[in-house]
Amino acid sequence: MCKQAWLIGVLALLLVGCQSSQTTMSADGTYPTPAYQARIAGWSVQNRPIMTRVYGSGDDVVLLMAGIHGNEAAGVPILDRLGKELMANPKFLVGRTVVLMPEVNPDGVKANSRRNVNGIDLNRNFPADNFDASKGHGEEPLSQPESRAILAQIEKYKPSRIVTYHQPLKCVDYDGEGAKEIAEAMGEHTDLPVKRLGGRPGSLGSYFGIDHNIPCITFELPKNATGKSSEVLWNLYGNATLAAVVYPEALPAETTETGK
Repeated sequence: MCKQAWLIGVLALLLVGCQSSQTTMSADGTYPTPAYQARIAGWSVQNRPIMTRVYGSGDDVVLLMAGIHGNEAAGVPILDRLGKELMANPKFLVGRTVVLMPEVNPDGVKANSRRNVNGIDLNRNFPADNFDASKGHGEEPLSQPESRAILAQIEKYKPSRIVTYHQPLKCVDYDGEGAKEIAEAMGEHTDLPVKRLGGRPGSLGSYFGIDHNIPCITFELPKNATGKSSEVLWNLYGNATLAAVVYPEALPAETTETGK
């Protein structure tokens, strides 16, 4: 399948996204409905677009991504729902930019495969100090178009924190200076325990969290999260997700009334 065909498929989405302005409260105490930017960050091996959606334009930047392991895709609908929540509640965008990459391994998600179609685990393909060249990790870091697209977006937006969604280890993992505090803030809104698992060879957490001290949170959903509706997933993990967005601020009381 050629890139031109995919361009036709995503044109409508790109037309929806437009330049957003700084989100500030109006004189009447309300917030303007935010716009967002939708752009293609790169292309998968099979020429599927890797989309980025950007909400707000504040100095505090948080990046959230899902689907780097294609068979751990329960985070995809959570980030799709987060985008809707940000549009409906622009107060969350005051002073911040939220960058969403809901499906960074689209070929793997389509095939329900952990790896991309070249057989590479994308979360072992970053140029971390502990990168381990192998058939499954890549003979060299950043050998895959998907991992290069992720790196390019992080270099472009320079997030102050990164949250990635995985399965099935049922915990809130963290890497990097200051990451534990963010994980604990998220942990206040979920039954998942805060637990550091340690940086894996060539992982995003190892490279950005440990090597470059960008706080990285790995939100490990349970295996049975797969197949649950976006509504159920949001009820379970939405507040934890929003806690990462607004950190170091606390969630407004009316947001947390729905419980964990």
